[in-house]
Amino acid sequence: MRHRIFLMMVLSVLAIQPGAGQSAKFDLLISGAHVVDGSGNPWFLADVGIRDGLIVDIGNLAPRSAKRVIDAHGMVLAPGFLDMMGGTTLPLLLDPLTAQSKLRQGVTTMMAGEGDSLAPQDERTIKELHLPAGISPWITFEQYDRMLDAKGIGINVIHNVGAAQVRRVIIGDEDRAPTPEQMAKMKEIVARAMHDGSVGLSTALIYPPGAYAKTEEIIELAKVASEYGGVYFSHMRNESGQLLEAIQETIRIGEEAHIPAHIYHLKAAGEDNWPLMTKALALIQSARDRGVDVTADIYPYIRNGIGLGSFIRPQHYANGSGAFLSTLSDPQVRAQLRTEIETATDWENWYHHVGRNWDNVLVVQVPRGVDKRYEGKSVQEIATLRGADVWDTFFYLVQQGGVDVDPKSMNEEQKALALRAPFVSIGSDAEPMNPATSTYAHPRTFGTFPRILAKYVREERVISLEGAIREMTSLPANQLKLWNRGRIARGFAADLVLFDPARVADTATFEKPLSYSIGMEYVLINGQLAIDKEKPTGTLAGKVIRANR
Repeated sequence: MRHRIFLMMVLSVLAIQPGAGQSAKFDLLISGAHVVDGSGNPWFLADVGIRDGLIVDIGNLAPRSAKRVIDAHGMVLAPGFLDMMGGTTLPLLLDPLTAQSKLRQGVTTMMAGEGDSLAPQDERTIKELHLPAGISPWITFEQYDRMLDAKGIGINVIHNVGAAQVRRVIIGDEDRAPTPEQMAKMKEIVARAMHDGSVGLSTALIYPPGAYAKTEEIIELAKVASEYGGVYFSHMRNESGQLLEAIQETIRIGEEAHIPAHIYHLKAAGEDNWPLMTKALALIQSARDRGVDVTADIYPYIRNGIGLGSFIRPQHYANGSGAFLSTLSDPQVRAQLRTEIETATDWENWYHHVGRNWDNVLVVQVPRGVDKRYEGKSVQEIATLRGADVWDTFFYLVQQGGVDVDPKSMNEEQKALALRAPFVSIGSDAEPMNPATSTYAHPRTFGTFPRILAKYVREERVISLEGAIREMTSLPANQLKLWNRGRIARGFAADLVLFDPARVADTATFEKPLSYSIGMEYVLINGQLAIDKEKPTGTLAGKVIRANR
């Protein structure tokens, strides 16, 4: 009797009454699924009950009633995928349909911000966004996030604050160190962004003006993010011949700022550098073995995406891109730059990474006013189309500004090595996009996550299904400190994907990249169906997830 009384008291304290909730109707019951819960454990058969946006029960739930039941026999139920690098959330604000490029891959949460971020802004930087009529300008993340909440978004988003954006607001595009007063203002801005809910500080150290920041400057800003429990994310200073040195810099920043460090889209670019991937993974694991929290992500393509202007040494942009680009009409300047690009190896020289072959540089997007026929063609093909020298064509394209390219710079072996590393998650490195209003994109925009499941799990068996799901769910959730997402467990947010493991696939190619993936039959965002029988429902159930709140 005493034991029974004690048990009832414990249940009362925990607010768990015997049989409580057993009769409550589910909003949705997913029946008979192969559950891959995100932990890396083997799949198991179970039903999952959802109510009020949460997973409320798992098990044999057949006797229970629900507003709707989905028969999931033969399908895999997994946590919604987390995109570790989803570009920018601005497309979601301007066009809700852009969320479909993520949702149809099974992505339910994306992290946004690299060197640039959508806050902070000032009068000059906000003008550069060319916002359409009806979109009010903003300065802080608090203001911007409130706009997203009011507009309604199709997926969950979480932001970080870009160190280059902070630099641009306080210093501009100049290649110089901040004064003590400017450094204090930069730290204040990072603190404000973290207070507003940013998950951490991010850098892109090959692009100006982020490339101008010294390691010590980044450490000081990262210390501020650390005070708020944040993370340091980096598109590192080098992804080729100095890859190991760049990783060491990232590790140093993490150690000295006392902050977890994450490497965006880890790669060893350039054929001569492909063997460095083994050493890179070992270097990261060594840091982890001594207690430094360092992780990374990759995307499953051997072509990366970059601005064509990055084929020129970043220091040439030190007085601003506009001032430099205007000099490219001078044949003497072009000749000097060509010599530098062809011979210099003391910087991230992408011309060398593509084997000094312009056929390996695919132009994927050109700005307004430039011939759209160039999109989807290599720089060499464009030169032929123009009837011009290939180097003159290169400088012409750079001078237009905003030309994006996909250089062929990696190999499949390094992708397989990275996928097998326990600390590597998945990121698309692509912003949301509406194919109806776009002309070209990197295929990762539409195919990253299903490509992992189709190519590297089902076809090539590089990793197991359970391992791949872990790299898309619980691992990135831990990296982003999203403690109630990324796993199928009671009390977790009902961000879920239900797919056919035999059919799920990417359909986007470099020739025809504006193509949605297939096989994601149901996608739930916070308990609401965003994809129903592979059809979009139009629901805007996503949330701005504010860290540390």
